[in-house]
Amino acid sequence: MIREAPATAHRDLEDLLELEMRIDAQPGLYALAMTLAARHRQHLFDTLYHALALRTDDAVLVTADERYARKAKPEGRIVRLRDFRYAG
Repeated sequence: MIREAPATAHRDLEDLLELEMRIDAQPGLYALAMTLAARHRQHLFDTLYHALALRTDDAVLVTADERYARKAKPEGRIVRLRDFRYAG
């Protein structure tokens, strides 16, 4: 954040800290992310987002990671960024 926008980094951090967000800390979520990481040889950090999408109604992971999208497509609820179309 600081490297990309040094002039607004502190304000951006304050904005981020003010966000109200739900945290899903269910052990099953982490177990699923670990399974995805092992199955697709990805970092756990990346697969946590996909695990959350798989466990959340009407959610989908939109990713620019072509390699992961290709490997994880059979898992469901994943779309490549270049194929994403907002239907809102």
